[in-house]
Parts: sequence; structure tokens; C-alpha cells
Amino acid sequence: MKSYRKAFTILILFSSLGVCVSCDDYLDTMPDNRTTLNTPKKISQLLVTAYPSANISVLAELSSDNFVDNNSPEVSTSNKLGSMERMHDEVFAWEPVVSSSDDDSPFYVWEQCYKAIATANHALEAIEELKSQDNSLNLDAQKGEALLCRAYGHFLLVNIFSQAYKDEQESKNDLGIPYVTAPETKVLVKYDRGTVADVYDKIEADINEGIELIKDESYSVPKYHFNSSAAHAFAARFYLFKRNYEKVIYHSNFVLGSNPAAVLRDWSTVYENSDAEAYAYINIEESANLMILPTNSIFSRVFQQYRYAFNGSARAAFSGGGPVWSTWLPCFSGGWWWTYGAEFGAFCSKVNEMFEYTDKIAGIGYAHVVRTEFTTDETLLCRAEALLFLNRKEEALSDLNLWCISHKASKELTESRIKNFYTTGRSNIVKPLNAQKMSSSFVVSSDQEPIVQCILHFRRIESVFEGLRWFDIKRYGIEITHQIGSSTKDVLTWNDERRAIQIPQDVIAVGMEANAGKTKPSNNYSIQPLAH
Repeated sequence: MKSYRKAFTILILFSSLGVCVSCDDYLDTMPDNRTTLNTPKKISQLLVTAYPSANISVLAELSSDNFVDNNSPEVSTSNKLGSMERMHDEVFAWEPVVSSSDDDSPFYVWEQCYKAIATANHALEAIEELKSQDNSLNLDAQKGEALLCRAYGHFLLVNIFSQAYKDEQESKNDLGIPYVTAPETKVLVKYDRGTVADVYDKIEADINEGIELIKDESYSVPKYHFNSSAAHAFAARFYLFKRNYEKVIYHSNFVLGSNPAAVLRDWSTVYENSDAEAYAYINIEESANLMILPTNSIFSRVFQQYRYAFNGSARAAFSGGGPVWSTWLPCFSGGWWWTYGAEFGAFCSKVNEMFEYTDKIAGIGYAHVVRTEFTTDETLLCRAEALLFLNRKEEALSDLNLWCISHKASKELTESRIKNFYTTGRSNIVKPLNAQKMSSSFVVSSDQEPIVQCILHFRRIESVFEGLRWFDIKRYGIEITHQIGSSTKDVLTWNDERRAIQIPQDVIAVGMEANAGKTKPSNNYSIQPLAH
């Protein structure tokens, strides 16, 4: 069953927030059945839907080097596996998606992000109206959440559908995405996409205004919202991408506190099956989890004996050891990685599907994948990267050591071990960086590069199946190759226009400026732990 209703504009209509009326009062109600946002509680209820319900993982992971073609010589010369849907062929080949507007498609990501943004804008408008009527009302918490939600929706959109941020000048030459700051009042509106630099400036303004207003006590379950730690983790990631390293450290320090080891993920428990692991991973009681985001997605089904998979060189980047461990990380022993058969690749429990039945007899409903959108572990790696580029190398190494210890690696991580491991011979892990080609100010010195490679490796492991690897590939200008079948080998160069995923065809059709370049089932399988 589809979890959305297709729309060609960003217009959003609100359903009732639980207000009931009798038949006698029918003619006194609003004809479009909308609720007037006239109390702080109603605004808070509305903001529950200001978070994107789309999952970026299919687009980002299939575009990255975390997936390979099982039909290619890299995995097998005899496999004749079909893709789960045509869209996956298009995404893996870095082609415009013309075949799908279903969950996980560019259209759905675009629509749901702008739907969340529209919700935030309606809340902000209502806040201003209520304040004008009663200046004594305290709506700071709602305003802070709305601003953070608006910033985050645009952050996802610009990093998917535009080129990576380069610098203040170079990014003025790259096409952005519409930054929408007011509710829709017309059916068709002509939007200017602006530039990547414009979008980043507006995201930054919303973050800086909103983050000071967040109040954790305003939420019944803070981890389902932009609580203060999640807001600062978002700010740390944003400033890392913008390369404002002092601010990365400021916001990371807020999240990690004086004892970072105490808030990293607990890997000590061994679970007997993937379901148990999946629920433990997204547990709101887990200190590492800062914000939990449920999405409508069939991402988990990609791993069920289909053509594109976490296999071959992608899997080798995880199973080929690290600077202080051999083969898989020790925290993955006893489970975590699973397979429908080694020839089909592996998956981990964080992509587990949680199905919401609307009719159990008919077997229909909505497929969900729950994302840990911000974690202390990823924030720690943001800080390590920032410290390195501020020439605080020993502190960066200390953070990387903390990450290794929390993931059960027993040896001490030293600079010499990093330099000995991250050599050009490890082509599955070590990729040439083209950061300085993207921006003359983005210099990675020869002394820094092995540590950068280590950070990127740790980030790849930490964020697998979440899409952040694709963002890291883009922001460092890393060139990757997709072997498609037995005959086609396609290289995505550092300045390839296809690094900006083409905006949806439906949006182009109604007049939105396109990016450069081309415009145009669940089965019951037995699964078992992957052999380590």
C-alpha cells in the first residue's frame, strides 16, 4: 500500500488534529476541515509531522560505494539476479529516475521533505499570529523545533539534489534547491532554486535561531523530536560539511559532555536474532541515540536476493580489518551482520522492516524503517575530523581511540598504526581525495591524509545504510566506480554533474529548473548470521 498521496505541488492540506464536532455544529466548521492553530498544544501536535517520513538510504547507498552489482565479475559471472525494481538500476547507474514515484524514490524524498518544511512553516506562521494576539504566550519551544525541522528538511534536499558544499565562493556557482520560508497559499508557485551557498546560509540562520529556543521539557518523548542534543548534533554535522571547525567542536562538546565514553553506544550485549538487535539499536533508552526518525520505506527488501547488494568490495571494506582490529570489528561478533545467502550480500539489523498492518486479514499496510538520525558515535567522529583540521591532532586521535574502544577493539590506536594501515594498497578502503580541486581552501596535507582516511573509514562503518557515506564521497570529491554487469564500468569523477541526483521528473514537468545533464515484493526467506 502506498504511504503517500501523489501531489504536483508543495501545497499541504491539514486534517483535523482530533477536534470533533456534532452534526448541529457542522455549518460552523471550516469547509476544508482544517483545525485552526490557535493554541500552543495544537502547534506542538502539528510539529509531530514536521519531520520527513522519507528514507534517503536507497538513493544515497545505491549511489555510493556501499553497494555493488551481484551480476558483475566482482561477485559472480553467472548470477542473473533481477533488481527489486527498475528504479534501482537507474540509481546505481547514476541516471535520472524516470520509472518510479514510490517510497524511497527521488519524488517521494522531495515531496516528503517539502511536506515537512511546509508543516514547519505553517507552525511558524501560527506562532507569529498567536504572539500578535497575546504577547504573554511562551512559544519559544515550538518555534525552535519548527526552525530546526525546516533547516533539516532543506539540509537533506540540498545534499541529495545539489552538488556538495565547496566554499562560500565556489558554491555560488552550483544550483541549490528552493528554500521555502512561507506556507503555500497558491496551487502553482514559481520557485527559484538559488545556489548551494544561498541554501547553506539560510540553513545556518535557522539553526542558529532555533537551537537557542529548544526546550527538552516541552516534549513527552524528547528523542522523537529535535531535543537539545539532537539539535547540537545536527549543527555539528552541518558545520562539518561547511568546514567551520570551531563551531563543530562547540556543538559536539555540548552533545558529548565531559565524559564521551559514557554516552557512546553499548555494544556489550549479544542478541540472538536480527529482530532483537533491531529493536535494541533504536531503543530510546540507548544513550547513543539522540533522535529517532520513523520512515516509510521498503529499503530492507533490497537485501532479499536481488541484484544490488552490500557485497564484494563494499563488504570487504568492512570485513578487511582496521588499524587496530582484524576482519570484522569485534563489536559485530555474535551477530549483527546477517545474510539471505553469502552470494546475495549482507545486511545489518538497523535496516530491519517494521510493518504496520492496516488490515491483517488482507495483509496490507505500511512498511517502515526506523532511523537513528543522530547519534553520539557519529558526532564524536565529526569532532575528530574538526580537531584534525584545526591541527589538534592528539585530541583527534583521542576521539578516534574512544570510538575504537567503544566498538570493542582492544589495541591502542596510534598515528603509526593509522599510517601503516591506510596505504594506497587498500583500495577498498583508501580512496584518493580531491578536496582541494573542489575548493582551494580545502587542503588535506600529506601528514593529515592517513588520519582523514581513518575517519572516513570509521564514518563509513558507523553510518552504513544511513546514506552519510554518499555525502562524504561528495564533500571530499572521492571518485568511485560502479561495475554494471560484465561489460560496463562507470567512473564517477570528482566533478561529475551526476553527483547531484536529478530532481524528480514530475517537478521538472511543472517548470522547476533541472540539474545539468540528463533529465530524463516481499518473500519469506530464511536468514542466518553472516560467517565472520
